[in-house]
Amino acid sequence: MNLQALFKVKDYLAQRAIFVVLVLLVIGIAIADPNFLAFSTLRDIMQQSSTRLIIALGAAFILITGGTDLSSGRVVGLTAVISASMLQIDTYASKFFPDLPHLWVGLPIIVGIVVGLLVGLVNGLIVAKLHVPPFIATLGTMVGIYGLNSLYFDMEPNQSQPIGGLRPDFTKWGSGFIDLGGGYTIPYIVIIAVVVALICWVVFNKTRLGKNMYAIGGNVQAAHVSGINVARNLILIYAISGALYGLAGVMEAARTGGATNNYGNMYELDAIAACVVGGVSTAGGVGTVPGVAAGVLIFGVINYGLTYIGVSPYWQLIIKGLIIVAAVAFDIRKYMAKK
Repeated sequence: MNLQALFKVKDYLAQRAIFVVLVLLVIGIAIADPNFLAFSTLRDIMQQSSTRLIIALGAAFILITGGTDLSSGRVVGLTAVISASMLQIDTYASKFFPDLPHLWVGLPIIVGIVVGLLVGLVNGLIVAKLHVPPFIATLGTMVGIYGLNSLYFDMEPNQSQPIGGLRPDFTKWGSGFIDLGGGYTIPYIVIIAVVVALICWVVFNKTRLGKNMYAIGGNVQAAHVSGINVARNLILIYAISGALYGLAGVMEAARTGGATNNYGNMYELDAIAACVVGGVSTAGGVGTVPGVAAGVLIFGVINYGLTYIGVSPYWQLIIKGLIIVAAVAFDIRKYMAKK
């Protein structure tokens, strides 16, 4: 192999390092326990990772613009509690709303998504119109949303009791599946996550909003000069991200069959980490949907796979930390090389 071909291979692997890491992780765990490659294991990892993927895609919108969003986890918690509180079975002893009639299952789901969208809209207005740095703006809303959620959760007659007894027609979207026969099944929540990812891919790559998003993240001043309405695009992007967090919160309640005000705690950091590991640049302007999906799956494999082969949770945290630092260092190195 000549030197030029070697450089091409090196560049190809560098551009797809995230997928190489994912494959190596799977191979390493499979060597330790070949049963890890069973279809049921893959299905379980994908089911557990589905809501995380939706959250990470929402975070990717913000990161690509050069911002960050610390409120996503608390939006997940708020929308999980709101949707769950409206979808308990009629005979549940500790029903959140004792006199609430039997609602169409889609209504609370829509309410959860709209609540997330409204929070994102507020974030976007604070960032775009008040020019508050995204880190501070979303830190403020993160704290405020948790307080608001806790007040709602503590309402009479619930008084901060975990919300349970959710209706089967709701929980099936998180734990139900399509039976393919022969012992193979596909969870509904995985299908929902894939559809959301495909829609995000179209937005990222085939729409004016997607092109503007990358332009703003690449150079906001150049975006202004080229005629892009930066404020309007940022508000829309934050609103879309909020709607995705809302959907994730609803699906998380359906998946787990309940909700508390602590749902979503630290999910924002997991989402940002998955995006960064998946190649979304911390400097803005760079990121892909397949990369984000790979980042989410890497952490899914770490959480599920290393537990599967008996690795201590403390070692899992160390491995996750090393992967995050290495990914950021690699990203910064690429960014500096372009300057």
